[in-house]
Amino acid sequence: MGVLLTSRVSPSRVFSKVGIDLIGSYEVKLQRGRGIRHMKTYACVFVCSTVKRMHLEMLGHSSSDCFISSLIRFSTRRGNLDKLFSDCGTNFIGAIKELKAVCNKESVTNFLCTNEILWHFNPSSAPEFGGL
Repeated sequence: MGVLLTSRVSPSRVFSKVGIDLIGSYEVKLQRGRGIRHMKTYACVFVCSTVKRMHLEMLGHSSSDCFISSLIRFSTRRGNLDKLFSDCGTNFIGAIKELKAVCNKESVTNFLCTNEILWHFNPSSAPEFGGL
């Protein structure tokens, strides 16, 4: 058995160290009856590293700004985050670039900067490095 990450074995508050992944696309009906329109949706899965609890957030599409809003909703419901672990998905990379660009501006307070959240990316082609 491989060595476990220290974030998985050290005691901490629930949902302070979280692994993130996007799943989907799912087709959802917008209304009932005739002329039904379908819309693609995605889900963002947040998994706690210490106790393995899951939290799902629905996304309208897989863009980085939609992911940022789901991350903010998650942190307001579950408390402040310390560390995020994710793969190198394009929406995650785009989100971190947008958040860093906003963070460099002094007039705008940023979510990652104000809450001091560390974001760790798995190496490319190695999903097992996240530990979950």
